[in-house]
Amino acid sequence: MLEVSNVDTLYGKAQALWDVSLRIDEGEIVALVGANGAGKTTLLNAICGLLRPASGSVEFLGERIDGLAPHSIVALGISHVPEGRRLFADMSVSENLEMGAYVDQAWKRKEETLRQVHQVFPILKERGGQLARTLSGGEQQMLAMGRGLMSRPKLCMFDEPSYGLAPLLVAEMFRIIKGLRDQGITILLVEQNVRHTLEVADRAYVLENGRIALEGDGKSLLQEELVRKAYLGL
Repeated sequence: MLEVSNVDTLYGKAQALWDVSLRIDEGEIVALVGANGAGKTTLLNAICGLLRPASGSVEFLGERIDGLAPHSIVALGISHVPEGRRLFADMSVSENLEMGAYVDQAWKRKEETLRQVHQVFPILKERGGQLARTLSGGEQQMLAMGRGLMSRPKLCMFDEPSYGLAPLLVAEMFRIIKGLRDQGITILLVEQNVRHTLEVADRAYVLENGRIALEGDGKSLLQEELVRKAYLGL
């Protein structure tokens, strides 16, 4: 479904990614783990069009997308739920969700999609008229994810969805992500919660200092010495 090939990225003269390659097949949860500053968010930005690679390519469903504008990439079927939620704080929950359906095909089916989002996140229906800034942290994360689903994506990229959440909510968030995959949405999951992430991921990549250091199926990476020492404290 998605193929990133030999991507380098630059911020000014500073290089952030070196020769990064990864693939995601339809129906997978693929995890991208690594420390702060490893380049995880940079890679997501390169995929969704917020950052143009200095070299290399990004293909989605056989079409090269690394030269497209972000809204065109969303229209093709990639949704990016960014780190920090980035909600429209002084708009209502319902208005935030509608903003996720701004591409033409999604807008035509927004009522149908809204019902589906409410099934996944019932609290968002209850809070429909409430301002986004008045929600709890967990509810705000659900709203960010729901807004991402409103574009009817084939591939959804989640950047640190468990950040700042209480342990019970973290477990719920991973349960929801697995449920979305079961509904047919392919997932690229960026997370610092390495144990939970590798337990749910079909495959995973470890990014260190802008380079892919390891790759493999999620559960086998839990046994890798690098992962156990650097991310699990074992």
